[in-house]
Amino acid sequence: MATKVVATAFGGPEVLSVVPADVPAPGAGEVTVQVRAAAINPIDFKRFSGAMGSDPSTLPQPVGSELAGVVTAVGDDAEGPAGPVAVGDEVVVYPVTGAFADAVTVPASTVVPKPAEVPWAEASGALLAGATAVHALAVVGVAQGDTVLIHGGSGSVGQIAVQLAVEAGATVIATASERRHDVLRGYGAIPVAYGPGLADRVRAAAPGGVDAAVDTVGTDEAVDVSLELVEDRRRIATIAAFGRADTGIRILGGAPGADPGTEIRRDAWRRLLPAAASGDLTIPVSATFPLTEAADAVRLVQGAHPGGKVVLLPDS
Repeated sequence: MATKVVATAFGGPEVLSVVPADVPAPGAGEVTVQVRAAAINPIDFKRFSGAMGSDPSTLPQPVGSELAGVVTAVGDDAEGPAGPVAVGDEVVVYPVTGAFADAVTVPASTVVPKPAEVPWAEASGALLAGATAVHALAVVGVAQGDTVLIHGGSGSVGQIAVQLAVEAGATVIATASERRHDVLRGYGAIPVAYGPGLADRVRAAAPGGVDAAVDTVGTDEAVDVSLELVEDRRRIATIAAFGRADTGIRILGGAPGADPGTEIRRDAWRRLLPAAASGDLTIPVSATFPLTEAADAVRLVQGAHPGGKVVLLPDS
């Protein structure tokens, strides 16, 4: 029998339990995947915290949004975005409900091929943050010759956005704490420390001005500095400052009235996974935990800036 992580109540990591799980045989259009790695994302603990609703009928609540693994069974007409799915295929699955498990049955429509060159942990954490980064850069129209300001450049979304913007030919200025500056320089970005005086530091780094801005942190500082430096408010996007829609900037994600970017995010794997396979894109992984230590792994993501994805490895 398989195992999975569930939230038995609403609250912090202490509500997580590892329990036995029946894995249903795949029906039409479904596949069963043996999970090799499952990445942790802030949305996972926001859901079981009760911040997004606390209906007791949803308990026990499966946890986890993205994973990578091997297909072990397929139903009739199991076809994913890249074509038919077969037993033995190495795949990335996103979006999924209940990724924190050692086996899951999922719609084939959420399954895409994992390049052999991409390790399991990195593959499991590529698509949620990566699709968000692709969406944000597309919305603000980052292109060759632009100067773009990325707030939170050392976070999971920020690091991918920085790399993709550099690859597109933009000059990238990225905010981060000073201990993360060398990482950003390694990606080809110009790092600046956040905090008082941020606008002046960005001006010094970009004497020709800033064409676009992406906010991944949601602070007033990030939004206000972006408004001060970017002339066209349509070229400012945030994935977190949902209360600042009245400024005219672009609000992205699942909040009411936000642009969900459904098509862009659905197809982002076509850009992200080949880039990760070729080495043009690094998916940073800062820590791995066995499935049985899911609560400790979530605490790490909640309590600090881990500098990359935190990943559960069911077989470890």
